[in-house]
Parts: sequence; C-alpha cells; structure tokens
Amino acid sequence: MSTMAYVVSLVDCNNFYVSCERVFDPKLEGRSVVVLSNNDGVIISRSNEAKALGIGMAVPFFKIRRLIEENDVQVFSANFPLYGDMSQRVMSTLSQFTPDMEIYSIDEAFLDFSGFKGVDLTAYGRKIRGTVKQWTGIPVSIGIAGTKTLAKIGNEIAKRSPKAEGVVNLVKSEHLDQALARVEVEEVWGIGRRSAPRLRDKGIETALDLREAEEAWIKKKFGLPGLRTVLELRGTPCLTLESSPPPKQGITTSRSFGAPVESLDDLKEAVADYVSRAAEKLRGQGSLARILTVFLMTNPFGKDSQYHNAIPIELPIPTDSTPELLHQALAGTERIFRKGYRYHKAGVILSGLLPRGQVQADLWEKEGPVPERRRKLMQALDRVNARMGAGTVAFAAEGIHKVWRMKSERRSKRYTTRWDELVEVTV
Repeated sequence: MSTMAYVVSLVDCNNFYVSCERVFDPKLEGRSVVVLSNNDGVIISRSNEAKALGIGMAVPFFKIRRLIEENDVQVFSANFPLYGDMSQRVMSTLSQFTPDMEIYSIDEAFLDFSGFKGVDLTAYGRKIRGTVKQWTGIPVSIGIAGTKTLAKIGNEIAKRSPKAEGVVNLVKSEHLDQALARVEVEEVWGIGRRSAPRLRDKGIETALDLREAEEAWIKKKFGLPGLRTVLELRGTPCLTLESSPPPKQGITTSRSFGAPVESLDDLKEAVADYVSRAAEKLRGQGSLARILTVFLMTNPFGKDSQYHNAIPIELPIPTDSTPELLHQALAGTERIFRKGYRYHKAGVILSGLLPRGQVQADLWEKEGPVPERRRKLMQALDRVNARMGAGTVAFAAEGIHKVWRMKSERRSKRYTTRWDELVEVTV
C-alpha cells in the first residue's frame, strides 16, 4: 500500500509591518518605508525600496536619521494592535485553502497540501496569493516543497525572483539543485550564522553542499537538529506541521519606558499593565502560573547610577487570575524598588506553568485553584477586550495617563481595533 507524498507550503507576508501600513495609505506604494521597534529604537521592517537604499534590519534609528531625511523615507512607529489584527485576517484567509495549517509566526504559516491529488500546486499557490491580496491587501510569497526546510528555501526564491510571480514549487523540480546552489549555508532554516563558520571550514558553503554532507559528521558536530536539516534538504520530512503548537513554558511581558521613571507609583502602574497582558496570554493558552517574577532596571548604557533587581514570588495557589497576580506583583515591586534611581525598564515573568485541568485544588478552596466567579469575570474581561480592542476594560492599578508609556511618536491609527480611529474617507 503506497503512502501519500508529503507536500507542504510556506506562505510568508512580504515586509509585513510595512505592508500593513500600505493597506491603509496607498500613497506609500513604491516609496521607501520603515517601521521602528518599541520606543522608536531600531528598524524592524523595511520596504524593498528602503532595502535598496542600504537600510539594514535592526539598525538604530538615530544612526541613519540623516539617510532617512535625505531620501524622504517614510517612518512609522510600531502599531502592534493593527499588525496583530491584520495577521488574524491573513491566517483566516489561508485557512480556507487547506484543512491542516500551522501558524508559524505573525506573518508566516505552513499549509499542508499532501492530499491534493491532481492539483496544479503552482496555480493553486497563485490563487492563494491573489485571494490574500484581494481580501486583506497584504502581498505574500509562497514556497511549495516536500519538506518544511525546502519550502522555506522556495519561499525565499519566490521573494527574490520576479519570474516566479510570488510562487515557487520545488516538488519534483528539475531546478532544485540549481536553487539550492544559490542559497548560502547560513540562510538555510535551522543553521544560522553561528553554525555557518564551522560548515564553511569544512567546505560546505551552500544549501546544496549541506545536502551532500556526511551524515555522521553532521550529527557529531550539530546533533540531531543538524541531521534533520540535512535530511529535510534531501526530501525526507522530519518536521511535521503543528496545528496546535504546545503551550509556552514561560510568559514574559516587558517594555522599555518612553522616558526614565523615578516614582514608585509610576513603576507600579507599568508593572500592573504588564501583569494584565501576561495574564491574558496565560488564560489564552489554558495555563496557570506557579511563579511570578518582577524585575526593574536602569539603563545599562546610561550615565546615571545603576541598579537592577528581580524578585521571584511563589504563588500560594497556581492561578491565571489578574487580581491575584496584580496583588503579588505590586507587593513585589515595592520590595525591590529603591528611591533615587532613574528606571529604564520593568517587566514580569510567569513561569512554572501548568495546564488548568491538571492542578490540584487547595484543601480549603472548595471551588478549585481559580474560583468559578473569578474565572467568569476574567472570561468576560477577555471577551470584551478581544471584541472592542485591548485595554477597553482595564484594572485601575494600570493607571490612566501612563507617563511611562513607550514612545510611539510616528504610529499610524489602529484602524481595525479602535472605533475612534477608523479610516476617514473624504468624498
């Protein structure tokens, strides 16, 4: 009995954050555009026009300000509410084309095409690409192959080659060797720049060279992950789709402040805000936390006096309740706060995570680790914020004015998640 050949595609949004900005401002098409990180620090997304100017990824904004001004580059602060909502729209669209899909990141997804007998996969890929563009406005590139690693390579070629028209199909392709020979070894998924020097010392400079490498040597130097990469390049699937990714083992929420913070009240507001975000993520994956850690730090690159500290708090009962986590976190913040310092960053870490259904109830708590009334309250809170936008309903401890909020001086409107920031059309 023959088995169905495994076929997978990688759909990747092109310059995703920039593309999101262009959807709501068509005048940006064809112009150089960049998006900045939290606090407008470094470049995290670039249009192809900006790349052509030599603007690199993760370059500090202040270092290339002159280049940006001289070339009239359009600059935006990160607008994560918008990007997150647009990502959901893209993923929802992609789910119409296959019963099995893995959302790999905010702008990437693997689609299983294994059962598509008699289908022209290249044409199908172009149909997907056209539909995503029509329904969401986001351009995508698609790589199709017999393994995830080869699909990644096909995707990169699809981005670079105008002839590909956004889709490259490497399934039984006569051009596969030629394609692999053009891919530098550090660009292979799972290799990276740390492993590349050792491979190059062995004469392995391209993906094609890596495919032909000696298995025993690869396993000795790079372990099973390295061997899996080689096998994937040879067409042997080793990485299957994860339609339900495993829950995270820890959740961290932290931000650098828009301006130095000196008061305890402002620090507690920031920590409360981070706790609320982390607790929402915790509930979203159906977990309870056993340990909460709060940390504070000054700017390690600044000239002010330096101080950093963290306090791990073992929770009496594992919980996902925002009020309980707030109570513990704010008490911890007071314990490690030291007056006289200019704080640059704070954050919270939830660890020791357990599945909700596997936590033993406290002997004196009749309703279990999270009492039913509190659980329903949190569910209602999450539903309102999911429907009306993050922060629509918040705890008073998070503050109102939030003077510590990170810089977003160039942020566009949150067109799809805030009623008061909808697109305005002038007739």
